[in-house]
Amino acid sequence: MAKVAIIMGSNSDLPVVKGAIEILKDFGVDYEARVISAHRTPYAAEEFAKNAKQNGISVIIAAAGKAAHLGGVIAAYTTVPVIALPIKSSFMDGLDSLLSMVQMPSGIPVATVGVNGADNAGILAVQMLAISDESLADKLEEFKKDMADAVAKKDAALQEELKSL
Repeated sequence: MAKVAIIMGSNSDLPVVKGAIEILKDFGVDYEARVISAHRTPYAAEEFAKNAKQNGISVIIAAAGKAAHLGGVIAAYTTVPVIALPIKSSFMDGLDSLLSMVQMPSGIPVATVGVNGADNAGILAVQMLAISDESLADKLEEFKKDMADAVAKKDAALQEELKSL
């Protein structure tokens, strides 16, 4: 079975990253999580990325704050798709993280979700895996249907509330 690797620059990123972990668990996707710093452990980052495919990793979610672009470093060393997850920091509210992640040079693509967008990182990883996994594709269809149903219920409740105004 395909596996997603979630790497974060620091264990302080875990409270945000948990959103992606929960999504992967909900969809029954195997994952591993690691702390690997692009700047403090660059050789470990290189080694991880170079061996990701051989280690059964199909998608990598790379979370980092400040302008530390873990996803870009990882993407430079692997052909496995990388999703960057910018983490909000005290500096610039995460804008520095976001900009460092979306502005990649030609030939090193990194998909990037919004600041602290761990849920979307998890869902995007599942969507990538669902391209070749019909069971996951079916679960995604149900997930989207459930979201639409929830919005329809909220709209119906709003319409009832508006009648009493």
